[in-house]
Amino acid sequence: MKFKMQDKQNQLIERISDKHLVVGVDIAQHVHVARAVNFRGIVVGDPLTFENNEKGFARLMEWICHLKLSKGLNTEIVGMEPTGHYWLNLSKWLYDQDIDVVTVNPHHVKRNKENRDNTQSKSDKKDALVIADMIKNGYYSFIRPTSEAFEKLRVLMANRDVIVKRLTSSINQINRWVDIVFPELREVFKDVKGKGAIATLRLFPTPSELCSMKAQDIVKGWKTVMKRHAGLKKAQSLIDLAKNSVGSKQAHEAYKLHLEHLLEEFDLAKVQLERVEKEVTSVLDQITFAKKIIAIEGISEISLAGILGEAGDLSGFAHGNSLLRHAGLHLAEASSGKWKGQIVVSKRGRSRLRRFLFLTTLSLVSNNSDFKQIHFNNVKVKKMKKMKSIMKLVGKLARILVAISKNHESYCSQKVQPLAPIAA
Repeated sequence: MKFKMQDKQNQLIERISDKHLVVGVDIAQHVHVARAVNFRGIVVGDPLTFENNEKGFARLMEWICHLKLSKGLNTEIVGMEPTGHYWLNLSKWLYDQDIDVVTVNPHHVKRNKENRDNTQSKSDKKDALVIADMIKNGYYSFIRPTSEAFEKLRVLMANRDVIVKRLTSSINQINRWVDIVFPELREVFKDVKGKGAIATLRLFPTPSELCSMKAQDIVKGWKTVMKRHAGLKKAQSLIDLAKNSVGSKQAHEAYKLHLEHLLEEFDLAKVQLERVEKEVTSVLDQITFAKKIIAIEGISEISLAGILGEAGDLSGFAHGNSLLRHAGLHLAEASSGKWKGQIVVSKRGRSRLRRFLFLTTLSLVSNNSDFKQIHFNNVKVKKMKKMKSIMKLVGKLARILVAISKNHESYCSQKVQPLAPIAA
């Protein structure tokens, strides 16, 4: 059965009955604003301003109960923009009170601001009313509560991204330092972040220090920090290159202090990255379907953790297309009459999920025989552009992931690659 997004949209609209109080909340760091409408969009009650704490949340609850009682309504739905991290506490508190909590797309809120008063004006009260209108019209998404394991993956992978950026930054700055002070180092050590190069930068970083040393002393220094190290030949090469170095001859003490800080940052980021990835592995062991997915050749633990951290429990998705839409990988087209615009990827969704799905697909095309064969068939037989083939395979990956998690089946090559005999 094909997945139709229109069916979901109709269901969201039908959920809002004439007994619903529809509440929109404009989120801020300290003070939120709430407005309410009925199922037809008629404003109910006065605006409410409440604080981002337990007392403020209780005021919101009293306000909702009072409006329901006065208007003869018996249920409620509360929606908000997922603004930064400020909405999380309120949404979790409302969810614990057994209230339907939904989110609306901030981009849609911006586009719908003029519907109420036909002006481009903006205020917290107006934004809250626009959010309530969008919920009434079915433009919302339910918050999908995640278990402890998926919440851990989300936090760990977000933390990993920060650490990787810091590690990359420190490596780039070390490369810059080498270019300025001792560019000839690369003639001995091709990779500046390799063990030999880092050991040399720790012990005797500047050319002036190397010039006054013997090859045996350099090897002895390497032995203190490395089990396996370069020999006398490379040590002598370092000394010869240092004597004719074109690196900076000034401010050596300041450059050495700068390098010490860079190496400290490099070491810290590496240790933190190892700890995070070890923790990610242990969390994946707690998820039942994770082992079946990791068993697929070309999918790594980190890639899967990135997908699950952003998407949550994949068994909660109705179809692989839902996962693509969640990531912003669904297609968007602009056409009118005889004119047909270009079809593009919408990119309206979770950017980190989009990145991990794309990178995982690239890995599968390189390492998985089934995906490699399909990609070959798309490019060579169907004459498809390579990027278009990759994006089609992203969709196939999404459907495979959702199917495995929902049905608890193992990866089946025959289901993935029915065209293999033909392509061969």
